Amino acid sequence: MTMNAKRRRAHDKLAALPGVRPVRRPLTTGREFDVYPEFDVYYVRTGRKSAHPLLVIPGGPGAASVGLYRAWRRRAAVAGLDVIMVEHRGVGLSRHDDTGADLPPEALTVQAVVDDLAAVLDDAKVESAIVYGASYGTYLAAGLGVSHPARVHAMVLDSPLLSGADIDEVRAQTRRVLWDGTGDSTGVAAKVRRLVGAGVITDRDVPLIGDMYGVAGPEVLSRQLDLLLAGHDWLWSAVGFGARNLLERKTPYQHEPDLVERIAYRELNYGAEPDGGPLDPAVALREMATGDAEFVAEPYDLVSAMPGFSWPTAVLSGGRDLTTPPAIARRVAALIPDAVLVDLPTAGHSMLDTREHAALQVCRAVAAGEMAELPSRTAQLDALPANLTVRLLVNAIKVAARAEAVVPDVVPRAVRQVTAS
Repeated sequence: MTMNAKRRRAHDKLAALPGVRPVRRPLTTGREFDVYPEFDVYYVRTGRKSAHPLLVIPGGPGAASVGLYRAWRRRAAVAGLDVIMVEHRGVGLSRHDDTGADLPPEALTVQAVVDDLAAVLDDAKVESAIVYGASYGTYLAAGLGVSHPARVHAMVLDSPLLSGADIDEVRAQTRRVLWDGTGDSTGVAAKVRRLVGAGVITDRDVPLIGDMYGVAGPEVLSRQLDLLLAGHDWLWSAVGFGARNLLERKTPYQHEPDLVERIAYRELNYGAEPDGGPLDPAVALREMATGDAEFVAEPYDLVSAMPGFSWPTAVLSGGRDLTTPPAIARRVAALIPDAVLVDLPTAGHSMLDTREHAALQVCRAVAAGEMAELPSRTAQLDALPANLTVRLLVNAIKVAARAEAVVPDVVPRAVRQVTAS
């Protein structure tokens, strides 16, 4: 894809925002080149400058930074935080080479992205930063620690990835919660088993069920399943449409996974081989791939590297997270010397995206040198409200679930309006 006039206008508008700068970076470090072509990787800095700014790395791969998190950075600046965010190569402002063409596949690797982060800190004249990674961003944050350890002042790993073998724990926790049932999910699991047996729910629905459990909680998910058991599938379809709109649809300068999905599948094993068991999240992830979904190799051995991390680290975990389950966060916290584990029992995946108030409180504490106090504040952090968009979507689901007589076409329109906000 080349940059058309409409995209060029959007590009120029975002590139002109206050604090946005390009950094020249090698397109590829392939051995076939004596002189490596370069292109622009963009980044943005917001807030009063400090000695150790907050380098925030969102999830994905595919999430943009400059446009998508503009409001988040504004609120972070109000909270007194100095924030740097880098537009991931192959996404948004950093998608194209100097001719306006999409970056080639060989330019898109974890190592290249990690080196971009270090180059941005160089350009910003930052010796070391507080590195906050969310979901996939935690792998990049840890990679920065492996490849450029002197650039890390402190680290926050929000809903962490550890390795390509994480799928084993993801499957185990998904089945523990949604198939066998445990604690508050016992009733949910019984309904899921009935719906799977009837062919109403398939493996492709696992990410949606997991997200709803994490974000909305078991009570709202149970209402949804009751409607399905009663033969009312219109709300489920509407919510599925909204989720796909948010998570899968390519949206320029917001969410552009098409080029960078090769990182997820080739280097991080997002499309693991299905194991034949019930509710396998790997099935849906493989179906989402637009190219080759086969795993090749990981760029880092974080299990071996993390015991050598020497900076203060906080590990955030949602008790209802089925994407990167709490067991992975606990293992990460055990691997990193003196890491503190901050568990939010009623939260789902990625505090950066679903529990913004809690994420900002954590960032402020780390910036103030108060990381050690965070475990004692978990109840207070967990009680903070979810993001506005999340609250609106959950409330819309609750209202619609009570109104079984609503004309089916009404709810899809409502969900589209909420998710578009």
